[in-house]
Amino acid sequence: MKKHIRNFLILTALATVTIHLINKMISVSSIVKNLLRTDHGKFYDWKYGRIFYTKSGKGSPVLLIHDLNPVSSSQEWERIYKPLSKKHTVYTLDLLGCGRSDKPNLTYTNYMYVQLITDFIKNIIGEKTSLISTGASCSFSIMACNMEPEQFENLILLNPEDLGKLVEMPSKKKNALKFLIDMPIFGTFIYNMIYSGKAVENLLKEKYYSDDQLLPDATVDAYYESAHLANSNGKYLFSSIISNYTNINVAYALGKIKNPMYIICSKENDRAKDIIDSYSNYNASIESACVEHSKYLPQLEIPEKLLEYVEKFLATQ
Repeated sequence: MKKHIRNFLILTALATVTIHLINKMISVSSIVKNLLRTDHGKFYDWKYGRIFYTKSGKGSPVLLIHDLNPVSSSQEWERIYKPLSKKHTVYTLDLLGCGRSDKPNLTYTNYMYVQLITDFIKNIIGEKTSLISTGASCSFSIMACNMEPEQFENLILLNPEDLGKLVEMPSKKKNALKFLIDMPIFGTFIYNMIYSGKAVENLLKEKYYSDDQLLPDATVDAYYESAHLANSNGKYLFSSIISNYTNINVAYALGKIKNPMYIICSKENDRAKDIIDSYSNYNASIESACVEHSKYLPQLEIPEKLLEYVEKFLATQ
């Protein structure tokens, strides 16, 4: 019996060391191309960690918020922020837990990101700001505007999350999954497998792009790098997302907001019309449009066309 226990402990130790080495290898190899550089931006020392951001152009301020996902970063806006900065002062940032920003071990919540956006506007931008958000980040953008409307000029929401998804809350089962992912070695390994190079490529092809032939290899590499910067500590954001801690019911806030809002959805998104209708049911003043030839990230697939819609809306405010 003692021999069996000893052999089990030895095998467990060997497996742990092997997995740890695999994690380290992924951590090093994923950032070797150094696509997400920091030399063209600055860091905002926020209370929960350092936030990477960029600023360019002159004019009325516009803040671009990328989708809430460990693979995402302000790289999402690489094809739109320069032309937009010809008429506006454009800010981009990497959300906490994403890209070049810090990725602390904590539970990431919707309200935490509400605080990040409002604090960034107050302390870095310093004046009323137009906000453009993507996907899951639209929820805390709405909540931030509802809580401090005086900080915002208007909101543009790109393919916002389905309202039905946003009402899903944490549960015991979800918390158990979060605990597993948050584990130091085995949790990191699971996360690394979920966000392997192939998995990230498939995510972009299947969910983000309508025509995967237009997906550049550099974009795949940048998204993969974002997921694994800081020793794959993006897993803490991932575990909070899948456990629904970043969700919130925005229906009440939608109904209260007086700031101009504009929803842009992609026609290749099967739920586009239903999403627009559900948001408009709570706020009839919301303007909307659907764009063709894109799925989830029109700012990467059809940046020129999206820019037309954005500039038109900003010019009318």
